[in-house]
Amino acid sequence: MNKLTEKAFAPDRCFEYPMTSRHGLDYRILLAAPADEPPPDGYAVIYVLDGDALFQTLAETVKMQTRGPKGYDPIVVVGIGYPSREPFDLERRCRDFTMPVAAASLPERPDGRAWPAHGGADQFLDFLEQELMPAVARVWPIDPGRQAIAGHSLGGLLTLHALFARPRIFTHYAAGSPAVWWANHEVLKELDRFGQTWSGEREVRLLLTIGSDELDDMRAGAQAVAERLALLAGKGVRLDWVMFQDEEHVSVLPAMLGRLPRFVWS
Repeated sequence: MNKLTEKAFAPDRCFEYPMTSRHGLDYRILLAAPADEPPPDGYAVIYVLDGDALFQTLAETVKMQTRGPKGYDPIVVVGIGYPSREPFDLERRCRDFTMPVAAASLPERPDGRAWPAHGGADQFLDFLEQELMPAVARVWPIDPGRQAIAGHSLGGLLTLHALFARPRIFTHYAAGSPAVWWANHEVLKELDRFGQTWSGEREVRLLLTIGSDELDDMRAGAQAVAERLALLAGKGVRLDWVMFQDEEHVSVLPAMLGRLPRFVWS
């Protein structure tokens, strides 16, 4: 039974909870709840992908940056992990974080093996929107104006897909080192469609980050997203574009995560 309760999070306010989606996929949900009372509009929330790799660092970052008397207001951190407990579970993240595309559009893997099952991004967003987020909101008062999703690499790709395909689920999107290369840059096509249809009836924010020492195609992909989104500033799309100097694909992670509390509360 997928039921979260406030009692389950005492006394240290951190909790690990198994959930099974309506599609029969198992997850490990990792949560860090604030000890402080909620602000008048409720708690901000950050949903972080690859929770087995990123949750602990982000939870500690939020804990330090929300300390009084001058810290940011409290934030609930929710990590989405997998039963394997692998930092980056390639098979599950490939399924959950990628859009459905023709197999011919995928590059050959370095080891020559076929790609794992992929294309389940919209099922995964269904799980977040219809199952996980309501479960969290039943436990804590949540600020509907400060709900963020954060992901790295393939998780960054999913974050961009969420913004371009379902921009009303979250208010803040943080894409670190996004895998824009996936399926011949399919996400750039989604960006173009988003730009044509987004009416700008409300503001959405994207934190887009990359390390200066990442591979050329990674930097080029992030730069392409930044350049195209900059054209949508007049339609309520706010872009924070950061290149972290002297960082590569993995070392950039703490720097990206360290920006999230300010991004959510600024």
